[in-house]
Amino acid sequence: MKGVNSGQVRSGLIIVDKPQGWTSHDVVGRLRKLAGTRKVGHAGTLDPMATGVLVVGINKATRLLTYIVGTSKTYEATIRLGQSTVTDDAEGEITAETIAAAVTDEEIMAAVADLTGDIQQVPSSVSAIKVNGERSYARVRAGGEVILPSRPVTVSRFEVHGIRRESGGKLRDIDVTVECSSGTYIRALARDLGAALGVGGHLTALRRTCVGPYSVQQAATLEQLAADLRVLDLDDAARALFPVRELSAAEATDLSHGRRVPPSDIGEAAAGAPVAAFAPGGTLVALLENRGPAGADFPAAYAKALLVFAPGNEAA
Repeated sequence: MKGVNSGQVRSGLIIVDKPQGWTSHDVVGRLRKLAGTRKVGHAGTLDPMATGVLVVGINKATRLLTYIVGTSKTYEATIRLGQSTVTDDAEGEITAETIAAAVTDEEIMAAVADLTGDIQQVPSSVSAIKVNGERSYARVRAGGEVILPSRPVTVSRFEVHGIRRESGGKLRDIDVTVECSSGTYIRALARDLGAALGVGGHLTALRRTCVGPYSVQQAATLEQLAADLRVLDLDDAARALFPVRELSAAEATDLSHGRRVPPSDIGEAAAGAPVAAFAPGGTLVALLENRGPAGADFPAAYAKALLVFAPGNEAA
């Protein structure tokens, strides 16, 4: 099957509204066919149960994916109290049930507050984290036991929108919005909320609404993309993702040939954050990082290219 724009797709990002039941790998495979190129990748796995924003890179934009993976994420989710599952979500077998009728709204809000901010989180055992070269989920599904170490994550927002009773009041469902750092597992938040309240918990619905600067308002379904493959141009994608530096013509030429340029005069750059550097015509030339003294030409500091993009950002 030829892609909608086969042979004509420029480098850029496709913001996909992933359907439920599809893996991130499934989506990449579909877009390889639609775009007519093998140079396709995604910026962070989204569970098959989940829907929403999956950022996919095409051609040269796949080089941006490493930076997108580390950005913050926003989710809309439903957490069920009173049941624990092997996967910490609705796709797994129920392992324990406890009547949650006595859990009060005030107790829920207090437990949510305790899981907000900088916390230590143990990822779900059914996750893509590798243990001795094997995916954790593969080991669990094969009947093995996995104990993953905790790691620091930041939950900058954990907002409760509604609390309701289900199954005759035995269960409690909580609708929430979560804004969090990369590497945070919403399934693990559901599990830990239920554990803190003594009744167990798991995730019944999950929709990712933002990945860094890219939102679900920009996203298209696979059906829409099959009819019209909407690609966010590499230049526009980089402007949304990084601090921006406008280069002189001479600086653009130097960077295109691998030469250093004076440091970027941007506050975030001083802390080591990449800066997107654009030629006078608006084309992305490189991602820059400020460095320290390097000799007579740049005795104090200079900017070095982390990635250099060819003029025109052609697909090849």
